[in-house]
Amino acid sequence: MRYDRNKALLQSEIPGLPEPRRGKVRDIYDLGDSLLLVASDRLSAFDCVMPNGIPDKGKVLTGISKFWFELLDWMPNHLISMDPADYPVEAQAVANDLAGRSMLVTKAENIDVECIARGYLVGSGWKEYQKSGMVCGIPLRAGYVQADKLDAPIFTPSSKAEFGEHDENITYEQTVETCGADVAAQLRDYTLRIYTAARDFAAAKNIIIADTKFEFGFADGTMILIDEVLTPDSSRFWPAEQYATGSNPPSLDKQFVRDWLEDVNFNKTPPAPDIPDEIVFKTREKYLEAYRQLTGSELS
Repeated sequence: MRYDRNKALLQSEIPGLPEPRRGKVRDIYDLGDSLLLVASDRLSAFDCVMPNGIPDKGKVLTGISKFWFELLDWMPNHLISMDPADYPVEAQAVANDLAGRSMLVTKAENIDVECIARGYLVGSGWKEYQKSGMVCGIPLRAGYVQADKLDAPIFTPSSKAEFGEHDENITYEQTVETCGADVAAQLRDYTLRIYTAARDFAAAKNIIIADTKFEFGFADGTMILIDEVLTPDSSRFWPAEQYATGSNPPSLDKQFVRDWLEDVNFNKTPPAPDIPDEIVFKTREKYLEAYRQLTGSELS
């Protein structure tokens, strides 16, 4: 296992298993009819992987995903086990490194659409609304201000970019062209149903989920929820007590790093700059706080 100076796991290595496919954050080991996902502490912002990581970030992502998979048990998902004892014998040799940051999951046929639910007008949605009064081809009423709660959540899909490239917003009509009318309708309906259930649960924990993205796939003909779910990497979490409209509210996610990158005028093209220790440790605390508030427990 390769760690950086802050003891953040940057890369997993499991002798005896095939070389993993390394995504922006996860190392993915193909086991045939299943996958072993290892969540590193790498951090990606503006689709660029930072040279140093955020300690314990992978454990937060894995623990929160498990929490939501169990809470949203009406939605089929890909999780098989998080117990290293259930992994291949080769992986058990590094069980301590994998514990808490890995999942054995069903191999699914991925659907090549990022499914985004927006409940608040912020980020790229706010920028688009200012220009056109629409978000991803969806007309919105006049009068919204930055970070306003939308009258109803909207489904705003995007294309899934290759590693190192940027996702691009697409319309619902383009989603239909990509995967067919029936699948597009399922993606929209599941995305909005999951978001609404999670939003209402989080609100009781004093967290606003402004927006989030999901990925889906097919296993044995059934659409299932895959990848990570409602984490600080895939969602915008706002502490309810600090929420205000008219600006970008403080968050418990990687927006803190994005803001720092904007402050140092990062051009959003690799190579990314090294994250200073102060920003690393503050980001880690935000991730841990999101875990504490949502799950009601400390990260073990």
